[in-house]
Amino acid sequence: MLKYTICFIRRGEEVLMLNRERPSWMGCWNGIGGKLEPGEQPRASMIRELSEETGIEAYELHFKGMVTWSSSEWPFGGMYAYVAEVSADMPYPTPVKTDEGILDWKKIGWILDEQNVGVASNVPKVLLAMLRDPSCYDHHCVYEGDRLVSYAPRIVRPELEFDDAARDAYFAAYAALQGTPK
Repeated sequence: MLKYTICFIRRGEEVLMLNRERPSWMGCWNGIGGKLEPGEQPRASMIRELSEETGIEAYELHFKGMVTWSSSEWPFGGMYAYVAEVSADMPYPTPVKTDEGILDWKKIGWILDEQNVGVASNVPKVLLAMLRDPSCYDHHCVYEGDRLVSYAPRIVRPELEFDDAARDAYFAAYAALQGTPK
C-alpha cells in the first residue's frame, strides 16, 4: 500500500506549491501532502494534511489517482494524488513560512516549463493530466538516483480511493507484473 498523499491546490491559473526544507525533494517546489497515519484512509489523510499545512478549509477535493515510483534504491513507493480547487478570488497571501518549508502560489505555466529545474522532477509529468484530465491515473515514475528516467501513466479506477479490497487487488497485480514487493 501507499504511505503518502499529495495535493495540488488550484486557484485559477495558479497552484499553491511548497518549497520543501527536508528530504525528499528538499529545496524543490512540490505539492502539499504527507504520510498516512495508521488505519487512515487516503482522503482523510489529505484533508488532515491540507488543514495542518495550509489552514485552507474551503475547497473541492478531487481524487486523481496515484503517483508511484521505483528505482534501484526504492523498490516501490507512492502517494495518493489529489487536486483541490479553491475560488479564483480566494485570499491567501504568500509566501508563508511553515514547518515544512515555504508556501507560494506559482503559475501553472511556470511549474510545467521544461526548463524549470526548481520543481520535483515528476511534477511537470503528472500535473497537466491531474489538472485537465477527468480520469484517474497511476503515474509511475522510474528513477536512477534522483533523476527521472521514465514515466508511464496508466488509467486506474476511481474506486481505489475508498475500496480497500480494490486497492489490495490492484497492488497485488501490480507487484506480480513488476516483480515488486507489495
